[in-house]
Amino acid sequence: MSDVMSLSDQPDPESGLLVRVLSALLREDVVGLRTRGAVLERPDGPWLRLPAGAAEGALLLPLGPDGYQSRYAARLPLLVREADGARLTTLDEVISALRALADPVDRPGFDAFAEECRQTLVTMRLHARTRDEADGELVERHGREVGGWLGLGGGLAFDALAARLDHPVYPTSRGRAGLDETQVRAYAPEFRPDFALHWLGVPRAAVAVAGGEAALPDWWPTPAEVGLAHLGDGHLCLPVHPLTLGEPLRGALRESGLEGAAVLSEHAWVGVVPTLSMRTVAVADDPALHLKLPLATSTLGLRNRRTIKPRTLIDGAEGQRLLEKVIAREPRFAESVLQADETVYAHAGHELLAVLCRRYPAGLDGSVVVPMAALLSRAPGGGLVIDRLADRFYGGDPLALLDACLTLLFDWQTTLFGYGIGLESHQQNISLVLDPTAGGTRLRLLFKDNDGPRINAVRLREALGADAPDPADFTDPRIFGDGDRPVLDLFTTITLHLCAGSYAFGLARHGRAPLGRLLGLVRDRLAEAVERQGTGAGEPGAALRAAVLDAPELPIKAMVSAGTLLSKERSGAADINKHYASGPNYLLMRAGAVPGDTRGSGPPLPQSLTSTGSA
Repeated sequence: MSDVMSLSDQPDPESGLLVRVLSALLREDVVGLRTRGAVLERPDGPWLRLPAGAAEGALLLPLGPDGYQSRYAARLPLLVREADGARLTTLDEVISALRALADPVDRPGFDAFAEECRQTLVTMRLHARTRDEADGELVERHGREVGGWLGLGGGLAFDALAARLDHPVYPTSRGRAGLDETQVRAYAPEFRPDFALHWLGVPRAAVAVAGGEAALPDWWPTPAEVGLAHLGDGHLCLPVHPLTLGEPLRGALRESGLEGAAVLSEHAWVGVVPTLSMRTVAVADDPALHLKLPLATSTLGLRNRRTIKPRTLIDGAEGQRLLEKVIAREPRFAESVLQADETVYAHAGHELLAVLCRRYPAGLDGSVVVPMAALLSRAPGGGLVIDRLADRFYGGDPLALLDACLTLLFDWQTTLFGYGIGLESHQQNISLVLDPTAGGTRLRLLFKDNDGPRINAVRLREALGADAPDPADFTDPRIFGDGDRPVLDLFTTITLHLCAGSYAFGLARHGRAPLGRLLGLVRDRLAEAVERQGTGAGEPGAALRAAVLDAPELPIKAMVSAGTLLSKERSGAADINKHYASGPNYLLMRAGAVPGDTRGSGPPLPQSLTSTGSA
């Protein structure tokens, strides 16, 4: 098996990043790329012609097949001005040209996105320079064979690999907003650094602790232990990430009315290691305990702030309790679906003064615990992580590993849909737990972060009866509704696209199997799970079949538009992480078809580009 060099692995990644950026903007119909553009058939393939005003002139974009969430993707040589044939080959040139076509009120968003692209390019170049160094450090800490990286401590090494991999959809996911190289090396997961937390003594009366202070870890420091003995017993310590120190913390104290009452220790205390989310850190001496801490920065979009709103802590705990009720009624998942405990948290009423104490299940020290986000990462020494895990657990067959994962994942998520529940359980929030057994391999799924579900209250009441939670137990009014559509959108964009489709396209790109075979595997396993939910009128399986398996179009996340380019008023996004466009249903792709060619696979796409013949 041979690996295909991705665009982001090339010596200078700017062209690869630019292809990803343009493909995302095309997918989301930014400045009317899809709806206003026309396709010109040329000898080297299709080109998109986007008309513009007399001052700007038309733009030409060469197209290649996509199929994952759009019919087309961008390809080299990138954007061309029709008037003079000038090639725009840098991020700044391309975004500037598209910015000129945007409504003036949206142009600040294009400026912000241009900066986001610059930051990402800096990070990607840093990743390219330091790959061998980082791989060497992981091997020294954890061993050469990733199949032997055990327990939740080994999972941190997989996080480091995943942090160097592009997000399946968001083009600038590797950017580290506002951080310089020294800070990235000190605090970002791709370098697997160790550092210590800072501690803030906060008046006890100002702190809410779920479950009471006795629920906090038994090592939780007293003010005296962090050099704040003068505060006495009237204060409780809250951890502060080093990147939140300075003006972000001072601003939070002013806004919360705690300036002068809360005191920052001069002593760092408790060693930690960053996880893939960066704001969440594992306690070095107890990697089964993770602390989720607010950061005054953004990822996956300018508006996707990494702070922690206290209400999301409540919703995460309630979401966990709801899932526990489902598992109690569905005993086949009792041993195969694991949940992190997220019921212990504390906050002082501000999104920068909070902490979630996430405790993972016991008994995983001898297991391989790998986040799904790491499966397509390059393993030290070559090959993909999924290859190396397949070598140990599935006879060297990565498709067998994927098959086992999809079978359990779809069974669980379609069962949840039957209860009216959709989880925002993307690749970062699900880990595979792998153990060798006498009969082969035991695979389990480990879930975290349940604060952003969508719930059909009608289905939930029908399924749980008196055990159904009161919607008032949750704080976000967007969570509950009376129909399937929000739940189906979440199921499709998260479970199908990010946790299944991305692996079919990714493994095909790496030459592991033909795309048709991989998509057939995804469709077959999903269809089997859907059938178990019943496909008669009104049954959950019927809704899933109509809206996912057989729909000509599927919802896709418009992440760049909602996250950075447009204000909420302009995008209309009630939730920037759940703002949708539409794209072709790759589950209908014929075996052997070219990705993006939807002929014969259902009705034509209403928003797809239309060909105007030869130029």
